[in-house]
Amino acid sequence: MSEEEPRSASGSGAAPALLVDHLTKRFGDRTAVEDVSFEVGRGEVFAFLGPNGAGKTTTVRMLGTVIEPSSGSAA
Repeated sequence: MSEEEPRSASGSGAAPALLVDHLTKRFGDRTAVEDVSFEVGRGEVFAFLGPNGAGKTTTVRMLGTVIEPSSGSAA
């Protein structure tokens, strides 16, 4: 069985500009971000919305490689 190449949400078949897979960040016993997965296609715009303390800033810091995730990946 062959592995499929990631497809963007636009359905164009092109690899996504951003692919986040099971991203998690823990600070000691506290989980700030848990199992976040999504993709953003080339030319698409996205935003994070949520209440204070939801993990938006922590996620952006992981995407910008300011902090390392505890597990998962972003490319």
